[in-house]
Amino acid sequence: METTGNRGDPQGGSGGSADAAEVAKFDALAAAWWDPRGPMAPLHAMNPARMGWIADLLGPLEGLRVLDVGCGAGLASEWLARRGARVVGLDAAGAALEAARAHAAEAGLALDYRDGTPETLQQDGFDAVLALEVIEHVPPAERPAFLAALARAAKPGGWVVLSTLNRTPRAFATAKLGAEYLLRWLPVGTHDWKLFLRPAELGALMRAAGIAVTDVAGLSPSLRQGFRITRDVGVNYLIAGRRA
Repeated sequence: METTGNRGDPQGGSGGSADAAEVAKFDALAAAWWDPRGPMAPLHAMNPARMGWIADLLGPLEGLRVLDVGCGAGLASEWLARRGARVVGLDAAGAALEAARAHAAEAGLALDYRDGTPETLQQDGFDAVLALEVIEHVPPAERPAFLAALARAAKPGGWVVLSTLNRTPRAFATAKLGAEYLLRWLPVGTHDWKLFLRPAELGALMRAAGIAVTDVAGLSPSLRQGFRITRDVGVNYLIAGRRA
């Protein structure tokens, strides 16, 4: 899970699909979110590739209205804002939002960060709605409502883009055992492999929510550094569609 509004904003608010234990995990990481060598190092490493793919998909970003769901401390939100998008960042993790607000203020960026979940957001008509590294933290029973809320927030024909982890043995070995236990890139317990979704499963949920899936891409570690876009969806992947 990755704002400058007020908590308790009538267009935000708590509730919805947020799992209290998951929110607490990311609140605990708030102070180190912007440290590229800290516990969010994997997000920093993948951000250029995943945001480049999204930018290519969306086209010119200047003036585009984007909702960043699960924005955390603002890695994706700031990337978009620096390129001219008008961004609303939404998250249920209050400490992460405070870190996002402070970082945006220091950078002189105008970002609208709000406390809440997409189910409680009383605003729609966004050109694009992003939920990056979020769906794997949403309880399975809440996922249909979560995706329906993402679709409602987008304008007709607008984009809905998610990134997440595949439920494969390789993802368990690399994203869970490797990243958390061997390399210590992430705090132990960050992910529950059983909650990962296969692309076909997520695609079916998106279509049921009224999102026509158009694009799927893999996000793989590069031999040089960071990540690159590939056809390999065995671990990390991005999936995008348009609201009907």
